[in-house]
Amino acid sequence: MSRQYVEDKIIEERNGHQQPLQQGDYEGCAFIQCDLSENDLSGFHFYDCRFEQCNLSNAQLHQTLLRNCTFINCKLLGVHFEQCNPFLFEVKFEQCVLQYASFYQMKMKNTGFIHCNLMEADFTEADLSHASFAESNLALATFDQTNLQHADFRTAMNYTINPTANNIKKAKFSWPALLGLLGGMDIEVE
Repeated sequence: MSRQYVEDKIIEERNGHQQPLQQGDYEGCAFIQCDLSENDLSGFHFYDCRFEQCNLSNAQLHQTLLRNCTFINCKLLGVHFEQCNPFLFEVKFEQCVLQYASFYQMKMKNTGFIHCNLMEADFTEADLSHASFAESNLALATFDQTNLQHADFRTAMNYTINPTANNIKKAKFSWPALLGLLGGMDIEVE
């Protein structure tokens, strides 16, 4: 089967279970209200693509290229982004459900997580320098040996970050959410 090239196409209301996407290179495409949950998107290349109101929960992304891709109001439960091709990996998330997603060891400088649900997401050993977590819920998210330099947590909620196990130099926090830095210290704050 030959690899297809698709450019500047709008793909709407696609059910990936009934009509799977053909593996190929997608550039400048918009995916709107597509159900690609549990689909195998391994080896696909997405350049400058936009995903709106899509379900990609538990999609397989082995060596998938995501370059300058935006996800808006998408469901991405349990997606293992660390399996993506790391070369020029660049994504943005707005109003997305990213519960149980894994970003283990990903280089994600300047990534925006805007108004997202990141409950129990794994950011272990990731580079999230200059990232923004505006209005995002980070309950039970894992930060361990994570680079959070200059990251913006001012309007983020429910995070617990151990400052001795992560690089938080020049990261931005606000009161009272700042108490999330003390959660793992086994101290009482009144």
